[in-house]
Amino acid sequence: MRTSGILFPIFSLPSPYGIGCFSKEAYDFVDYLKECGQSYWQILPLGPTGYGDSPYQSFSTFAGNPYFIDLTALIEEGLLTKKECESADLGNDEKSIDYYKLYKNRWPLLRKAYDRYDKEGDAEFRKFQEEQAYWLKDYSLFMAVKDRFEGVEWRKWADDIRYRHKNAMEYYQTEEYFNIEFYQFVQYLFFKQWYKLKAYANEQGIKIIGDIPIYVSPDSSDAWANPELFQMDETGNFARVAGCPPDGFAAEGQLWGNPLYRWDYHRDTGYEWWVKRLAACYNMYDGVRIDHFRGFDEYYSIPAGDKNAVNGVWVKGPGIDLFNTVKYRLGNDKMIIAEDLGYMTETVKQLVKDSGYPGMKVIEFAFDERDSSGPVAYLPHNYNENCAAYTGTHDNETLAQWISGISKRELSKVKKYIGIETDDVDVIVDGLIRVLQMSVAKYCIIPLQDYLKLGKEARINTPSTQGGNWIWRIDKKLLTKKNAKYIRDFAETYGRIETEEEL
Repeated sequence: MRTSGILFPIFSLPSPYGIGCFSKEAYDFVDYLKECGQSYWQILPLGPTGYGDSPYQSFSTFAGNPYFIDLTALIEEGLLTKKECESADLGNDEKSIDYYKLYKNRWPLLRKAYDRYDKEGDAEFRKFQEEQAYWLKDYSLFMAVKDRFEGVEWRKWADDIRYRHKNAMEYYQTEEYFNIEFYQFVQYLFFKQWYKLKAYANEQGIKIIGDIPIYVSPDSSDAWANPELFQMDETGNFARVAGCPPDGFAAEGQLWGNPLYRWDYHRDTGYEWWVKRLAACYNMYDGVRIDHFRGFDEYYSIPAGDKNAVNGVWVKGPGIDLFNTVKYRLGNDKMIIAEDLGYMTETVKQLVKDSGYPGMKVIEFAFDERDSSGPVAYLPHNYNENCAAYTGTHDNETLAQWISGISKRELSKVKKYIGIETDDVDVIVDGLIRVLQMSVAKYCIIPLQDYLKLGKEARINTPSTQGGNWIWRIDKKLLTKKNAKYIRDFAETYGRIETEEEL
């Protein structure tokens, strides 16, 4: 069955308190997806964000972002007052996010809710603490100690707690008891609200596709609490870090700085950490996209301390062994979309094929003359059924922005491919979406910005840049019946609406 979905981050939703969240507007968006004839809502990672506000650099791979907690629901529960929320400066721009104001002024509101909450009388909270203890204890202690050291990364903490000495762990668990419990309470609120929203989406026939960054943030409870999982030297510092090699887009490559895995250790433990990670994701989502899938075949390893990615080398990853283990432990019916973009070696192609997971096709890449990875593979007439087709991802320009910036030669190729002569950007966007929809791709997932023909103001992220990313929010006036009909017409015309029997 061929289906379609929309890529749209939670933080880009309209809402009254500075950032998109699990508020009424999220439920309204689910209704809008249904009206548009969609089967999937693909989102970005939901973890708590750190420096740079990127959802791909989270303080925990298991925890949820406190900014997504709906304050209106806390007002209705009597934990906050409307006056308290309205008087907190969380940012007044309905089309942009001010993360500094959220950091300064949202946490005090959540602290008030915690102080007023009957924690002892809520058996569900205690149940949550017990069931999620395998990650929640480390995360909440990590955040509490991080507060104690004024927010600095854990590798700059005092040695006793940095290295998790027994006496230091006991000391901070006692000294920071209420702060630890606060962070656990915040996670309880997050998951309670998220599961309610997901249940509603599923009831409306909308499935949620989550997103898993392949790597964890260097400043995360995962790295602090589980150093044995990562390539560290004898002093507890990262020995090698992740990135991408130089190419036509970045002369010095990309230096991500994430710790690399000790795949030998993961293999010897039956990939237990990865199984737990993916099991948690399948509790949260109906399917997942795994970022940087090629890193499981070969990963780019850069000496820690280097200023760029020039001196990195390719090293073999776990390959199909990891995914065979995951299928054995979690079942063979789990939906995974493999983000297999970038330079594709024969071994990467074989891994994707052996896994059986659909890869990604991004039409913007099909006409880029700088791309050495074989743009022809991204042309819709070359797709196979087992793939997910996109106009672009969160890292790309919006389609309208991209069309306006490509060379005349590239634009000529685009127009010839979709069979039009006009230079009208809206018409070209329409044509590119159309050829994706009519392809044989099992999934066709379009960023909402592209359906709405929005420009550079609606770009989500520009890789290797600081500031101005992850801040775009939609103007709710754009979520019209006319636009819903436009989106639905594609799904109906090209047979991408699931019937009641198929849902």
